[in-house]
Amino acid sequence: MTAIPESNRPRHGAPDSDKPNGASMFAGAALMLSGPLSILMGAAGIAEDTLFSVSSHYAYRFGLTAWGVIHLVIGVGLVVAGLGVLLNKSWGRGAGAVAAGLSLITQFMFVPYYPAWAIPMMALDLMIVFALTRLQVGVGDR
Repeated sequence: MTAIPESNRPRHGAPDSDKPNGASMFAGAALMLSGPLSILMGAAGIAEDTLFSVSSHYAYRFGLTAWGVIHLVIGVGLVVAGLGVLLNKSWGRGAGAVAAGLSLITQFMFVPYYPAWAIPMMALDLMIVFALTRLQVGVGDR
């Protein structure tokens, strides 16, 4: 019987490969979609585009420039986290879940300004959070 070289032997509790699993691949791709879309929404807000409707009686009423900056910052965070997830970095899954969670909250607050945009983005953010936070069951844990 030949021995498995120590460098190729899987460690207990470690992933079997350096590739992210299917859920992480989905989440990384979705983060890489959501991030640039948020950046574009932020640019439209900073330019004070007429795309948004503004209500006068809303608790989370900010100026369009402020919303633009918020979406821009969140979008950059989503892209960075998406790269971390796709490259299987140790910080990627946590950063992705946090960035998608923050995006979910800001999209909820943004619903009165552009509901046709905010509601689908909330659904995408929720799927990302679910994919990144689901329990990973290893072979020995069953």
